[in-house]
Amino acid sequence: MYVLDRAERPIGARSMTTADVDEARVTISTYFYPTFLDVLGPAADLSARFELVASGPVTIGDMRFGVDVGMRFGELGAYHVDLPLTGELWWRQGRRPAVATPATAAVFQPVGDTILERWHADCRLLAVKIDRLVLQTQLASLLDAPVRTPVALDTEFDVSSGPGRTWAGLVRVLAAESRLSGGLLGHAGPAEYLQQSVIAGLLALASPQYREAAGPGIRGWAPRTVKRVVEAMHARPAYPFTMAALAEIAGVSARALQDAFRRHVGTPPMTYLRELRLANAHRELHRAGPEETTVAQVAYAAGFAHLGRFAAAYRARYGVPPSQTLRD
Repeated sequence: MYVLDRAERPIGARSMTTADVDEARVTISTYFYPTFLDVLGPAADLSARFELVASGPVTIGDMRFGVDVGMRFGELGAYHVDLPLTGELWWRQGRRPAVATPATAAVFQPVGDTILERWHADCRLLAVKIDRLVLQTQLASLLDAPVRTPVALDTEFDVSSGPGRTWAGLVRVLAAESRLSGGLLGHAGPAEYLQQSVIAGLLALASPQYREAAGPGIRGWAPRTVKRVVEAMHARPAYPFTMAALAEIAGVSARALQDAFRRHVGTPPMTYLRELRLANAHRELHRAGPEETTVAQVAYAAGFAHLGRFAAAYRARYGVPPSQTLRD
């Protein structure tokens, strides 16, 4: 039986229960990543319960299955943390196996095949998905310097005490408050601040690059000009923005905006927008099947007006043509 509770819930929050493995798989693929879901215990014992919140660049799921399951993913394309509240999660990304427990969180990188070898029946966890580009942008603003290489995070951190415990509590607050109708997080300012705090906290806990480069004089957030433009891009990634239009949103000249993006993001604004569109297209091609859509439809929906240029940029970014991702 599948139940979707929409009563008095804000857009982006969902509560669901299901005993059907396909419905559980579709829900995880919709909110997180395309997956193969295997029930490792008696199928009749499946009693999945999901509380899901999509809050800007951060998606959080309070999840349990009631039976041992395994999951196989390709590349996630986003940063991800699993915080078991009870039980254990056995996982692998690359060659190294690891175990997440209520004392140790698992941290997943955007690249590398990901396998949850055994999600134990008694394991209830908070799954936290963070947009790759937003995390990279925030690291650049915290360091007040461009981030020109991929951000590699530690594969785990302690959540039983100290900063890790505080960060886990922050995630719980964001998940709980985002599900409340009429709560404080219905306002853009507090919601954005809490999202940024979750991302900045993860960087402080798990980013060697941040720990090595940040000294006692850590700078603040990126300039408001950059943040306004990044927010506009994420709100409407397919919109045909021009450099002049982005400068108008920022309230500065095009040259000043270019300089601000190079300093705080590491790429020009239009390059950032293209990467955002490519990431969105990549996720959609992974999610859909060739019987549901075409490469051209995905490209145009993502904001690419020229199919040939999209295919070339996609191959350069992901190493395969978009048609192969759709077939796979």
